[in-house]
Order: sequence, then C-alpha cells, then structure tokens
Amino acid sequence: MRIGLYFGSFNPIHTGHLIIANYVAYNTDLDKVWLVVSPQNPLKPSSALLNEHDRFHLVELAIKDETRLRASNIEFSLPRPSYTVDTLTYLGEKFPTQEFAIIMGSDSFQNLPRWKNFEHIVKNYPIYVYRRPGHEITDTFGAQLEVLDAPMLDISATNIRKWVKEGKSVRFMVPDNVISYISENNYYR
Repeated sequence: MRIGLYFGSFNPIHTGHLIIANYVAYNTDLDKVWLVVSPQNPLKPSSALLNEHDRFHLVELAIKDETRLRASNIEFSLPRPSYTVDTLTYLGEKFPTQEFAIIMGSDSFQNLPRWKNFEHIVKNYPIYVYRRPGHEITDTFGAQLEVLDAPMLDISATNIRKWVKEGKSVRFMVPDNVISYISENNYYR
C-alpha cells in the first residue's frame, strides 16, 4: 500500500487541509492519506498550539467516515521537536510492507534544505507537492517530485483561531462537527 503523509499542526484542521488531503487521496497513485498531527514543528513556535491530543481528535472528527483518509498520532511517542526524517524511519520500522510518501505545499517545499537530513528524505521518499500561489518550484533538490494542481482555498488556521477568540463565525471554513467541538470545549478563546 502507498501512503501519503500530510504533516501539520492542524491547529485547527480546516476545509483547506481537507480539500488537499481528499484531492491527493483520489487524484494520485496513493492508496491512502494519513493526516499526521505534529506535536511540535521545529520551524514554528509552539506557544499558540492547542494540546496535540485535542488537535488529533479534531482531525478524527473532520475525516470521520472518509475511508481513504486517516488521522495519525504517530509523532506523539517520538522525541520532540518532530523531525520528518525520524518519523519516516520509525514508520518504516513499524510498517515495513508499506511505502510512504510526503505531501506538502510548494511553500514548505522551498524550506526543504532546512530540514534535518533532507538529502536522505529526497533520495528515499517521493514527494507530492501542491502548488501554492507565490511559491513557485524553482529547484527540485533532487527529489522524486510529483507536482499537483490541487484546488486551493486561502484559509489560515491563525485567522480561524483569531476569529473564534473574537466570537466570529468560522462556519464553512471548518467542518460543522469540528466547530461544535471547539465551541463546547472553549478552545481558542
């Protein structure tokens, strides 16, 4: 089985994330897409992060009943901050019969040389890159690359958190069951 790993803070998961995950699951040669909730991204501050178990639960709610998508908390048991190369190594040991690939936006792809052991990643794992406006792919860094034109929505988790805090509606940007759970648990207030 070929599994695409879509890493993110998902703080919170929103419609933009879901459109990309669903597009990749149904428009590439990947069999499944795992939304990997990262407890701590080494390139981002962690101060505004909701607890990782709560973010994982929101992802589970968002993809409920979608058979080609799966929420993954695989990084929760790994050292922090989370480095993709360490996660890939661990997954290879835990699931030796699976093939893993990485899914990312062209904005993140531009930062690939800053990643721990990025040479190992590009040599050993295919990378599916969805184009993001203003972030052209000018260098492949030697990666086995598949460039995708996935539908894009300009939705920001930062803005969603801000609007929730201000009591504004985020309907249609976040699945209804996720909005309800955020509201019931007073997240991002």
